[in-house]
Amino acid sequence: MATGKILIVDDDKNICELLRLYIEKEGYTVSIAYDGKSALEMFHVFSPDLMLLDIMLPELDGWQVCREIRKQSQCPIIMLTAKGEVFDKVLGLELGADDYIVKPFETKEVLARIKAVLRRIGKDESNTVKEVHYDKLSINLTNYELKVDGVQIDTPPKEMELLYHLASNPNRVFTRDQLLDEVWGFDYYGDSRTIDVHVKRLREKLEGVSDKWTLKTVWGVGYKFEVKE
Repeated sequence: MATGKILIVDDDKNICELLRLYIEKEGYTVSIAYDGKSALEMFHVFSPDLMLLDIMLPELDGWQVCREIRKQSQCPIIMLTAKGEVFDKVLGLELGADDYIVKPFETKEVLARIKAVLRRIGKDESNTVKEVHYDKLSINLTNYELKVDGVQIDTPPKEMELLYHLASNPNRVFTRDQLLDEVWGFDYYGDSRTIDVHVKRLREKLEGVSDKWTLKTVWGVGYKFEVKE
C-alpha cells in the first residue's frame, strides 16, 4: 500500500469524492478544499506530500494558489484543467507546477501520475543516495539540495531532476524529447519549450561558477552537461 498525504483542490464535489475514494483505496491520506483560499489554509494545516490543484476555482484561482505555495514550499503540484480551457504549459512551469492532467480523466491515470511524481521526488522505498559533485557544484537529489560554491540554492524539484540527470551523464547529449521522457516521465505531453525554460533558469543559477563544466546547448540536437578534461 502507498503512503503519503494528498490534498485535492476542486470546486466540483463529485470529482473530489471520486478522487478521494480511489486515492484512499491506494493507502494515501486525503484532505479536500473546494476553493483557493481554503486550499492555502488547508495546505498549512495538512502539510500534504502532493497537491491536485484545479485551475478554475472560487476565491483564488489555481495559478494564484500555486504561486503562493511556491513562495514557501516545493510540495509537488499536479494541475487539473478542463478540456477546452487555456492551459499555458510554460506559465505552469514558471510557477512551479510539476505536471498537469486534462479533464475528463481516468482515475487510474491520476493515480499513476501521483505515484510517478512522488517517486521522482524520492517519496518511494529507495534508500539509494543520489548525489554528484563537480568543481564548486554539489547536486543531491536524495535531499533535493543544490549547492553552488558551498552555498545552498533554492531550486524547484523539476530543475533539480533535470540538472541531476544531465550531470549524472557528463558529456552525453540528450535531445529534448529524451529529457521530457526520462525526467518528466509518465506520458508527459510537453514540447521543447518545457526543457528550454528549465535550462534557462538553471543557467541563471550556475552562470560563471566554474570553467571546468558547463550546461551546453548542442544546436539542432539538445543539451549536455559538458565536463572539460
